[in-house]
Amino acid sequence: MTNGSGNGYITTQHRTAATDENVTRQATVVEPILDRVIPTWRTSIPDDIARNRWSRHREAALRARELLVREQELIDNLGDAGPQISVTQLHPWIWGGAASLWQSAHYREAVEAAIKKLNAETQNKLARRDVSETDLFKQAFSLDRPVPGRPRLRRMPDDGSKTYDSVHRGAMNFAEGIFAGIRNPLSHSDDQELTDQEALEYLAALSVLARWVDSSRIEVAQ
Repeated sequence: MTNGSGNGYITTQHRTAATDENVTRQATVVEPILDRVIPTWRTSIPDDIARNRWSRHREAALRARELLVREQELIDNLGDAGPQISVTQLHPWIWGGAASLWQSAHYREAVEAAIKKLNAETQNKLARRDVSETDLFKQAFSLDRPVPGRPRLRRMPDDGSKTYDSVHRGAMNFAEGIFAGIRNPLSHSDDQELTDQEALEYLAALSVLARWVDSSRIEVAQ
């Protein structure tokens, strides 16, 4: 998005140097980058649409570019150079369910939507509509042999080892913890809000379970 001299974006007028069609094309590439670098840019950065419909994009692009260029400097000066979680790198089921609500800073609703998406995708994988949430995952990862209408999810082949028992028991207990410790409190407390950090940690936990389900082999009754 440049002006006629190639030095920047026109902000003193109610138009862009490029046509609106060209700027729209550029925006389709810029927006995913902004979502990655500043996930809340759509709500945290003011929009002056009366002046220029692309004003928020411009402000967000300036901020994102500076963050990317000076990322190492920020780490060196602020400390905490440990690994970070990016919401866009979560399992697609989880981020796909949460993305739109997350971008509008509805963090609690984003987590709830991600849980619903995980439940639905697990039902789809197992072709089951008769059970959901905790019972669904308990039956899915049960060590019992599958029966008609109740296939199982197998995270690894049955080699008779304790590890085989452990990974499936762990998946059942982990899923139960998610629904008891995350889903139920959120659904029963309408006035409870989450910070972005709390919501991110919840989404990370959901992403772990989603990857286990997605990568598991389906075992059906013979």
